[in-house]
Amino acid sequence: MNSRYAHTDQEIVTRLAADLPNWTFRDGAIRRNFRTHGWKGTLMAVNAIAHLCEVAWHHPQMTVTYDCVEVALWSHDSGGVTERDFALAAKLDSVLDWRPDTDGGALEGTPSAPQHAYLCYDG
Repeated sequence: MNSRYAHTDQEIVTRLAADLPNWTFRDGAIRRNFRTHGWKGTLMAVNAIAHLCEVAWHHPQMTVTYDCVEVALWSHDSGGVTERDFALAAKLDSVLDWRPDTDGGALEGTPSAPQHAYLCYDG
């Protein structure tokens, strides 16, 4: 499928339900709130999101508050949500939702003590 083809509203809603359940469709964009435990976590999340978006050369709208980053994706040049938006949303999920402590590998993950808390995980 052409990555610049803008999907219909129904295609978007169906795709989100199937593949990206933490994302919603509102005002012509797919959106997700990445909740954090405070300003430090928010800044770390913003930097991770910004890095991935810049590498992908796809630039979202972000709303940043003390304990939340809302990301809104749509393709301006296509006038709607495209495959590029779904692909970037999936990449953001895979990186920001990664939890080393559940991987079974050598990495332990962030300690559970409140002073070390970073992201609030949805799942």
